[in-house]
Amino acid sequence: MYPDSPNTPDRGATPSDAAPAPAPVTAAPARSASEALIEQFAQDYLKDRRSARRWNLLIRLGWLAAFAALVWGLLTQNASTSAPSGPHTALVELRGEIAPDTVASAEVMLSGLKSAFEDVGARAVVIRINSPGGSPVQAGIIHDEIRRLKSLHDKQVYVVVEESCASGAYYVAAAADAIYVDKASIVGSIGVLMDGFGFTGLMDKLGVERRLITAGENKGMLDPYSPLSERQRALAQAMIDQIHQQFIDVVRKGRGEKLKETPETFSGLFWNGEEAVKLGLADGLGNLDYVAREVVKAENIIDYTPHENVAERLAKRFGASVGFGAVRALRLESLQLR
Repeated sequence: MYPDSPNTPDRGATPSDAAPAPAPVTAAPARSASEALIEQFAQDYLKDRRSARRWNLLIRLGWLAAFAALVWGLLTQNASTSAPSGPHTALVELRGEIAPDTVASAEVMLSGLKSAFEDVGARAVVIRINSPGGSPVQAGIIHDEIRRLKSLHDKQVYVVVEESCASGAYYVAAAADAIYVDKASIVGSIGVLMDGFGFTGLMDKLGVERRLITAGENKGMLDPYSPLSERQRALAQAMIDQIHQQFIDVVRKGRGEKLKETPETFSGLFWNGEEAVKLGLADGLGNLDYVAREVVKAENIIDYTPHENVAERLAKRFGASVGFGAVRALRLESLQLR
């Protein structure tokens, strides 16, 4: 008898001890077309939902960044206007047309002027002007406020003219203690105008009838589609003559004995800076640095001009000012100091 080899099965083993036979493999049932379509739809839906969530997250982050920029702008603006400062020359810019809702409006200018005068470190206030003029109302408000702040804070005010200081801008400049210009600056134009158009002749040729119903005989005065009567012309002329006289009085009071009047001084003419000095409309030639260094004796210049931050520009773009340009474009009659 030989011993059982390792490959020889144990003769004493029972059939129950044998390894179980593998179960037969059955093929997975094929999916129907409708099931495949539903699965594809579900995958696409989940993909769209994930994409929408990402966009919503990006939008929320954008709004959060805009809010943070608004808060930062307000904080930095308040810090810059309220921070204590040493001796310096306070600067306020007047640029462009003097009119409501512009950077040269009375609202904007008064904000900068008050901050400049109230700073104890400001040795004097300089208004740097580059403007052709504009609204007599806005110019008058700025002029009167300069005079009030001068008296309240006992500080000198100087005007430095760049390219232009004409009409309403000169109305503002007349409140200063001294006016400095460049020899080529445009200065003067002390006058008032009211401009518009009349279409009555054209309407007659085209056979167009103007139907204007008013309560009050002068309610339709200066209507461009109606004839201008001599009486209405005289009324309008009297009104602008009165405003012109107000302008003349302001210049005479502001310039005093320095003004060398001629028949053309208040005729609406304008002169270059060199001639303006000779006529007493300006005091000398000089730019901002010269006035700060030689006149105010404070070379450090701090700008108090209000500037819009990013949030304010966005609010104006998408807010109530959307129709502002259209409204201004429809104005056919305008009263201007220019």
